[in-house]
Amino acid sequence: MKAVRNLALIVLGLVVAGLVLASTFMGSATITKDTNFTIPAGASVSSVADKLEAEGLISSASGFVLQARIFGSDAPIQAGEFMLTPDMSQGDILAAFQSGDVIRRFVTVPEGMPSILVWERLMAEPLLTGEVDVPPEGSILPDTYAFERGQSRKSLVEQMQAAMDKALAEEWAKRRSGIAVDTMRDALILASVVEKETGKPEERRMVAGLYSNRVRIGMKLQADPTIIYPITKGKPLGRRIRQSEIAAVNGYNTYTKVGLPEGPITNPGRDSIAAVLNPEATSALYMVADGTGGHWFANTLAEHNANVAKWYAIRRERGEM
Repeated sequence: MKAVRNLALIVLGLVVAGLVLASTFMGSATITKDTNFTIPAGASVSSVADKLEAEGLISSASGFVLQARIFGSDAPIQAGEFMLTPDMSQGDILAAFQSGDVIRRFVTVPEGMPSILVWERLMAEPLLTGEVDVPPEGSILPDTYAFERGQSRKSLVEQMQAAMDKALAEEWAKRRSGIAVDTMRDALILASVVEKETGKPEERRMVAGLYSNRVRIGMKLQADPTIIYPITKGKPLGRRIRQSEIAAVNGYNTYTKVGLPEGPITNPGRDSIAAVLNPEATSALYMVADGTGGHWFANTLAEHNANVAKWYAIRRERGEM
């Protein structure tokens, strides 16, 4: 019995000695605060270990490499930006690098943001790389997108465009029969008009129904945002629209042309696309602002003129006229 105990003590001593020896040779993590650590594309384990040691995050680069060879998985380390925290061991660091658990950052494209402003937002993001052209209008799905430090702007735009293609196809598959548009392209164009004409989500289907009625009977849409788009490419005009601009003849101005604009006038959100493909059943042909951010709708010109008079009265009370 005594011999067994002695043998157990000897084995335990060897294990402890082995662990101490391993710790001495392999070193340890020395992270004192949350630290961002970037691994460039194509970096080797040894170069990453050298960088970790140089930045004071581990005690021994050679020890880290040894631990990776003995205890690490076969998975390669991933490029990207990682968050290292004081509670992490060297094994935790290696596991994070091999799993690709990178820091994700986000950029948001609001509904109705035109492509020129999407481009400006991406070009102003210092953690993205490379040049990119202004995306075609209507090709970007408004949403929040994750990206990594060093990701190219081009790849992020492609992700946004793929999301729009997918959303448009999904909504088109659910379209109601008898709608005013015959193609996904026309649905996108009309959705962009609806997006710019109302800031109230609950109005989208009604506005879509009104414009669908006008498209069906060949009535001009007379949508103010279609006047502004060729002037500013969707940026705010910053002033009232001039009579000469209302009378301008071009591919977008729906005060001087019948039918849809020649292309989208912004990047519409999914809800505006859905509204065009399932519009409100209405006889309305006219609308005017109601002073709350919404609109009064009318079926006849006489009703519309009465609503316009109410709107002018509100503007006079505000000192705008």
